[in-house]
Amino acid sequence: MISQQADGGGDLKRQRGHKALLDLTPAQLWKIEDQGHAARAMWNLLHDLWTMTPKCQRSLSRMDAEIRRARKDIDWLAALPAQAAQQVLKTYMRAWVNCWEGRAQAPTFKIRSRTRAAIDIPQGRDLRITRLTRRWGQCWVPMVGWVRFRWTKDLPVGKRADKNNRVTGARLIKEANGWHIVFRLQREVEDPKPHPGPGVGIDVGVTRPLALSDGSFRDHTPWLTLKEQERLRRLERTRERQKSHRRPGEKTSNRLHRTNQLIAGYRARAKRRTLDWQHKTTTDIAETFGIVGVEQLNIPNMIKSARGTTEEPGTNVRQKAGLNRAISGEAWGRTVNLLAYKLPDRGGHLIKVPAPNTSKRCHACGSLIEGNRASQAVFVCKNEACGWSGNADTNGSYNIETATRKQTPQDIAGVRTWSLSQWAGPEASTTPPVTL
Repeated sequence: MISQQADGGGDLKRQRGHKALLDLTPAQLWKIEDQGHAARAMWNLLHDLWTMTPKCQRSLSRMDAEIRRARKDIDWLAALPAQAAQQVLKTYMRAWVNCWEGRAQAPTFKIRSRTRAAIDIPQGRDLRITRLTRRWGQCWVPMVGWVRFRWTKDLPVGKRADKNNRVTGARLIKEANGWHIVFRLQREVEDPKPHPGPGVGIDVGVTRPLALSDGSFRDHTPWLTLKEQERLRRLERTRERQKSHRRPGEKTSNRLHRTNQLIAGYRARAKRRTLDWQHKTTTDIAETFGIVGVEQLNIPNMIKSARGTTEEPGTNVRQKAGLNRAISGEAWGRTVNLLAYKLPDRGGHLIKVPAPNTSKRCHACGSLIEGNRASQAVFVCKNEACGWSGNADTNGSYNIETATRKQTPQDIAGVRTWSLSQWAGPEASTTPPVTL
C-alpha cells in the first residue's frame, strides 16, 4: 500500500512486507507452536462467542473483556502474548467489516488441518532487530526470546530507522518448510517519474503463460521435475490408501501425518518456484513497459467444477478438472496483483479491460465470426478479406492492447507512444501508433 505524506509533500510512504526464514531451536519451536495453536483457538472462541451473543449485546469492549478473562482462567491460552491476543480480536472484527462491506465472506471456524498458524507482533519496537553476520540477524519474539532469521534484505533498523523508515510490526507464519517471519516495512520514497516505456497488452494462458502484444512470450519450465511429479503422485496414492484404513473420528496415524507433510513439502516447493518466476517476470515487464493492459477475469467462475448434479450431470468433467488445475497452477490473479504495485512504483499504469470476445475477435479486421479460433493454440480468421492466422494468445494480446488504448485516461502524466512496429499482422503497416 502507498500513502501520501500528511504534509502534502512529493514523497510517499510505501508499506511493504519482507519474509525471512526463522532458525529455531527445539525449545523455541515448541513455544511458537503453542502460541500458534493458542491464536487459532482464540479465533474460534471469539467466533463462538460472537455467533451466540444476541446482536444487541455484541460490542468490541465485551469481546476484549472476555479475552482478558480467558487468558487468566485457561493456562494454555496464556501462552499467547497479550498484544497478539488483542490483534486476533482486531483481525476478527476487521473480517466482519470486510464482510459487511461486500469485500469478503463471513469469517468461519478455523480447522486445524486447513489453517496456517500465524502469530502477530503488532509493535515494531518490540522486535529489537539486530544484524549478526552477513547472512543472519536476530529479533525478539515475546515469550520466546531472541530468534535468529535469514538476513536477505537490508532492513531500516538502528541508525537507519526513523519515523518514516522503520519496521512497524511483524507476523510469524508457519509453512511447509518451517516458520517464517514477515516484517512490515514502511519507507519514504520519492514520487516516481512517468515511465517512458511503450504500452503493451498481456493475454494469459495455460500452454503459453503470458503472451505479449509485441509478439514475445514469457514461458517457464514445469514447477516440479518429472521425478518430483512422479514422487508426488505416489505419495498421493499412498495417502488415499492410508486414509481408507482410518475409521471416522479416529486419530490420524503417524504414517498418514508423515505422508501429508511430504505432500505439503512438494506443493510448497512448487509454489516457491512459481513465486520466483512471477516476481522476476513481472519485474521485467514493469521495468520495460509504461502501460500494461490485462483482462479483467473472474477466475473463481472459470475454475468451477463441471460435475453438475444428479439430475443434470455435467459433461467432460475430467477434462474440465484438468483445465481447472492448470489454471490454478498458473496463479493468474497473483501475477496481476504483482503488476498492480510494481508498475506504480516505477511510474507505470495497469489497465484492466473487459474479457469478453478478446480471444474470439480478429485483431486485424475486427471480425467476430464463429469458429475463428481453430484450436486452443491457433487463431485463423474466417473473414475471406483478411485471413490472418497465428498464435491465439498473441491475437488476444493485440485485442487487449487495443481495448487498453481506448480506456487509458488522457490525463496520465507524461506522453507515451504505443509501439506497433513488432506486430505480426496486416495492421502493422496500416495502423499508425497512438499517442497518449
